[in-house]
Amino acid sequence: MEKIFEFLLNHWILSGLWLGIVVTLILYIKAKAGSALSPQQATLLVNRQDGVILDIRDKKAFEAGHIVDAVNIPLAKLGERSSELEKFREKPLVVVCNMGQQSGEAVKLLEEKGFTEVSRMSGGMTEWSSQGLPTVK
Repeated sequence: MEKIFEFLLNHWILSGLWLGIVVTLILYIKAKAGSALSPQQATLLVNRQDGVILDIRDKKAFEAGHIVDAVNIPLAKLGERSSELEKFREKPLVVVCNMGQQSGEAVKLLEEKGFTEVSRMSGGMTEWSSQGLPTVK
């Protein structure tokens, strides 16, 4: 442990640059991902504010099991099919993918299209299923 502190003191410029890169990377990932909701928060949003679940997985994964009343538009086609979501413009949207990693990209795309209340569900359908929450086929 002593040697770590000695290294940091002797190479303070290198250590500072490394720390700056790590902080920048964390901030970039947070900015790219958009705001996240837990499955419980997403459920409350849907139930209390008439929110809509947007499932961006492919059709095969969607048909294998999805959240009740979820709208399915695969991420690859979201740009061209975003007009299908116009009727939900005034409602909160919760974007769901398989593991919560692709939904940030969809959130940013929808925000660029003018949707203001868009969030992603952290953990995606994997987290939803692991908590024993209901799905339909």
